[in-house]
Amino acid sequence: MNVKDIRMAIDQHWAASAAGDLVAEHDIYHDDAVCEYPQSGEIIRGRRNLQALRSHHPGRPSGFVVRRIVGETSLWITEYVISYESKSMHTVSIMEFRDGKVSHETQYFADAFDAPAWRAQWVEQKV
Repeated sequence: MNVKDIRMAIDQHWAASAAGDLVAEHDIYHDDAVCEYPQSGEIIRGRRNLQALRSHHPGRPSGFVVRRIVGETSLWITEYVISYESKSMHTVSIMEFRDGKVSHETQYFADAFDAPAWRAQWVEQKV
């Protein structure tokens, strides 16, 4: 699979995720894919387990915005923001591809936080 095809598959994956289409969202994964959540120490083995886990999430996202996607050959990174009611979760997904499908994904999740006043003179605040 070439870079253009992988990028198209990733775009379709995130669009399906944003739309809540759990079937199309998981088409990108190998049956034996592994997904890791390092912050909680969880490892999800297999596309079916990953899809089942996501389908049982107690809170449906109210918004989903991809900020950027970068990658080449078999390694791709997506930065995105998921909103749950009034809370935003900044997320990084690192996908490793084998034979055109994701064989391994690592996802990092971070809560938004207020910028400290002490560094205001060196930064601009995103609106």
